[in-house]
Amino acid sequence: MSSGTIIGAAIGALVVGIAIGFFIPTDDGVQEISQITVQQEQVGYDIEKLTIGFIPSEKADVLTPKAESLARFLESEFDGQVEIDVVVPSNYETIIEGLKFGHVHAAFMDTGPGWIAHDRANAEVVMAEVKKGKVGYYATVWQRADSDYSSIDEAIGNKVAFTSITGSSGFIRPIGTLVDRGLITVEGDDIIALKQALDNSFEYHAFGGGYKAALELLLNGSVEMAFGSDIAPEKYLTEEQQAQLKKVDTLGLVPSHVFVVSDDLSSKTKEHLVDSMVKLNHQDNNQILKDVYGADALLPTTAEMHIGNFGQYLDLLPGIEQATFEKKNYDLPK
Repeated sequence: MSSGTIIGAAIGALVVGIAIGFFIPTDDGVQEISQITVQQEQVGYDIEKLTIGFIPSEKADVLTPKAESLARFLESEFDGQVEIDVVVPSNYETIIEGLKFGHVHAAFMDTGPGWIAHDRANAEVVMAEVKKGKVGYYATVWQRADSDYSSIDEAIGNKVAFTSITGSSGFIRPIGTLVDRGLITVEGDDIIALKQALDNSFEYHAFGGGYKAALELLLNGSVEMAFGSDIAPEKYLTEEQQAQLKKVDTLGLVPSHVFVVSDDLSSKTKEHLVDSMVKLNHQDNNQILKDVYGADALLPTTAEMHIGNFGQYLDLLPGIEQATFEKKNYDLPK
């Protein structure tokens, strides 16, 4: 048999003692080489504990066990060499400041806070959530079926409902659009100025506190338009209620949740973390991902590719960063 060199390529973390069965050509024909052992040098990491932040979409005591399941999966991917800790905070400031000062190394984040972390804490957006084959949803303006509005521009001087002051489709995209079009002017650089601009621009406005509450304010006649997502009625309302609504305007894509990593992480650790997170897309691990925020998959990306021009609407609204950090008292109807 002629001599040859077999080169094994290492993929991911440590692989020890893998038995490989394959065929190679020889002078006597094709022969099977059934037991070839590939030994690889153990991978070392420059961090002993890695902290991952989660933005709660439900009560922390419900989310934490799901986050812990993800942490245990990642520990196995790091071969037990790195302890994975989870943080389920009560506000965004804990995560963003943690990313900035190295107390948090990675985090799931909403689009808005993700952009702020990228801009303020130099965090890197590395992955985006995929749900039903989409990496976002559409900011939509809703009206009652018997109304006849055709543009978001007609919201000026009208009665409107938002989800919350930090809501991507329920506030940031619609108000950012109206500011961008010159229909709303914010005179000042803080949250007080922004709220005053709302008072000056609408006959009445309310923060419902969520998609369903904002749509219900529209259904009961309290407002003439409500802002939110294109899928909110189907998700939160009965079929009878859905039949009472129709679209005014579709404003554009709101990017899905992102996964960000700290600039302090070494390239090796960062790459292995991302590679490990990609494995959550595999069937055997996918339920771990679904349990956290309902995503079907994670798609590698960047801030520029995924968030894109949505960041410009955030930048047009002074005080949004402050509201995002505090995220309290702003979500009540007024």
